[in-house]
Amino acid sequence: MSDAPRDPDCLFCRILAGEIPAEVVHETEHVLAFRDIAPQAPTHVLVIPRGHHENAAALAAAEPLVAAELLTAAAEIARLEGLAGYRLAFNTGAEAGQTVFHAHLHVLGGRDLTWPPG
Repeated sequence: MSDAPRDPDCLFCRILAGEIPAEVVHETEHVLAFRDIAPQAPTHVLVIPRGHHENAAALAAAEPLVAAELLTAAAEIARLEGLAGYRLAFNTGAEAGQTVFHAHLHVLGGRDLTWPPG
């Protein structure tokens, strides 16, 4: 498991600690994946590292193998959900729409996804 600390004020760290319930769909030693509470597609799963890192760039710099594991987990989630196609998105920084400052990967699918999003 990651040696990265957890932030007691972080929503995702509180989910990891079991303080806040989540519908878990996949987990490994290094990542946890759960359904988004405000889904933007029929399938909308968040994949997070177990250690607290502010965003995807910080995670990649500190734990590149865990960053890669988020992508591996996303592919497994897509397979389990039966998605023929899916979108992966990291929002990094408030200007990009990041609202929880714990690195997380969105797995979206289950309908046609237009581009550009939003």
